[in-house]
Amino acid sequence: METWILLLIIAAVVIGAVIYLKSRKAPEQLEEGSKPKQIESKKPETTAADKKPVRKEPDKKAAEAVPKEQPKPKTESVKPAPEEKKPEAPVEKKEEVVAEPKAEPEPEPVAPTPEPSPEPPPLVAEKMAEPVETKHTRDVAALRKGLGKARAKEGFFGRLAKLITGRQEIDPAIVDELQDVLVSSDVGVQTAETILERIRTGLSKKELNDSGAVWAALRGEASRILNAGPGGLVLRTRPTVVLMVGVNGSGKTTTIGKLATQLKASGRKVVLAAGDTFRAAAVQQLEVWGKRVGCEVVKGKDGADPAAVIFEAIQKASSSGADVVLADTAGRLHTKVPLMDELKKVSRTMAKAMEGAPHEVLLVIDATTGQNAMAQSRQFAEALQLTGIVLTKLDGTAKGGVVLGICDEMKLPVRYIGLGERPDDLRPFEADEFVEALLGEAQAEEDAA
Repeated sequence: METWILLLIIAAVVIGAVIYLKSRKAPEQLEEGSKPKQIESKKPETTAADKKPVRKEPDKKAAEAVPKEQPKPKTESVKPAPEEKKPEAPVEKKEEVVAEPKAEPEPEPVAPTPEPSPEPPPLVAEKMAEPVETKHTRDVAALRKGLGKARAKEGFFGRLAKLITGRQEIDPAIVDELQDVLVSSDVGVQTAETILERIRTGLSKKELNDSGAVWAALRGEASRILNAGPGGLVLRTRPTVVLMVGVNGSGKTTTIGKLATQLKASGRKVVLAAGDTFRAAAVQQLEVWGKRVGCEVVKGKDGADPAAVIFEAIQKASSSGADVVLADTAGRLHTKVPLMDELKKVSRTMAKAMEGAPHEVLLVIDATTGQNAMAQSRQFAEALQLTGIVLTKLDGTAKGGVVLGICDEMKLPVRYIGLGERPDDLRPFEADEFVEALLGEAQAEEDAA
């Protein structure tokens, strides 16, 4: 009986499976017959308790069979290909890693801009094709007028003319009298002795027999001493950097304004550096000149580092294509060592801002200070590499001999002389013109009368 019951159960299961498969319309799976055979072979070994899992197996296999009938299974077989493209993801990561260093150089250009210290590489001045000389036309009459006090009766020339003119005979005793006039006219003892040695030699050789010969000898010695170098400025580079130095009240700021006016009139672009940061009036005065002339003025706050202000001015002049930078500095006594050391720092900073700067270092001297101008020249020459002298207020002194003393002792050329308040009264120095205007024999008898 048990065998019959088991067979009936098996038959019922088989019939149910056939009916189920037909209802699912899967004839192909029935033709294969592999799965039913497996069921038949496994059923004798299973018990009635195993009926449920037997029904679940065809469900899973039927579910798997359904997609095989559709074209999708073919695409599913191709799916491994896109799975192989997964390594592309790290490639994208590599691109991100490469992009990161692109952001790193961004701070590099930003780093130098906020640095106030002059560490960037120095600019190189552009050489001009043809050096430009800033000189005026020759005008002896105007120069002689400006030297009116020195040519007056009690002035340098007037005293010489009174001593020499009208003498019937020139004797060796005149040398001592000439010495008194020269030394008292701020020529200086050493320079006076150099000039008088020429007079003694001429007298001993009977070459100086009349007043005309003595005047000629004096003019010759003066021309030799004053021809220490060219006057005016020679603009060989763009920009040419000029540093003005001197004691308090010598006229540095005014000289810068006059020189800027002349350069601007000749078609040059000028930048003014307000390096006198300790005197507010100096900055304001330079700003007035800048507005009047049409020049850019670079300034800092009160008490700012003058070296930093001048450094910035050089940078701006170079970037804007300016021809000249005129740098002002605070007046200082030549005996104050710390202040002189500060000037050295300014000069070093200018060299860092531009190679070769400053191209000109002009010592501005008040001609009315007399022999004190000699001491100033020595001290400033020890601190800086001076290239020339600007002698201001020469129209206000009767002692015009200081020009000879400075040139002879310092071996420096006089670049400009100031003979008045107008910009044109700052004249580029011409040695022969100056000697003719100061010691011109043609006016000797009239001035001495």
